[in-house]
Amino acid sequence: MKKLCSALFFVALSAGNLQAQPIDWKLDKAHSNVTFAVTHMVISEVTGTFRDYEISVRTSQDDFSDASIQAVINVASIDTDNERRDGHLKSDDFFSAEKFPEIRFTSKSIEKIDEKNYKIHGDLTIRDITKPVTFDAVFNGRLKMGKAERVGWKATLTIDRFDFGLQWDRTIEAGGLVVGKEVKITVNLELTREIAS
Repeated sequence: MKKLCSALFFVALSAGNLQAQPIDWKLDKAHSNVTFAVTHMVISEVTGTFRDYEISVRTSQDDFSDASIQAVINVASIDTDNERRDGHLKSDDFFSAEKFPEIRFTSKSIEKIDEKNYKIHGDLTIRDITKPVTFDAVFNGRLKMGKAERVGWKATLTIDRFDFGLQWDRTIEAGGLVVGKEVKITVNLELTREIAS
């Protein structure tokens, strides 16, 4: 009887270990992007993107509730479709790309609200200033094709750029900032992994 109990315990433990094997999801950059938007002179909005970035996602749960996320963005890859403006954003008035070449995000916990909505808590670092932030994330679903599985995510976050040392500040005659202090960040992710046939 003791041998039978030991065997059953070993089988259960082995099954638990197999279920808990971590999965490293690969970023499909052709179908992903990191963008931002900020108001200009109060009445309009300027958008931009970062062309060079890496995002890694590891999870052992099918619903991503235990996911670990690391993101590194190359500041010099900023693109607002205006070379002069991009140069200003890379200067010390804003990102100081030469001195602080990377923006980093490290997740701390994932909060599952319902089947589609999550909150991703973690630390965001800009200009070597690290602050806790929370992304609102939407799980857009999954698709299996042959030996691959794909999942889609959209995560948004609004920050106060002054909190991260991006403190260039000019006002217009009518009042208000030339460049708004709130920046909305949007991350669209398509992730893939190989699956057994």
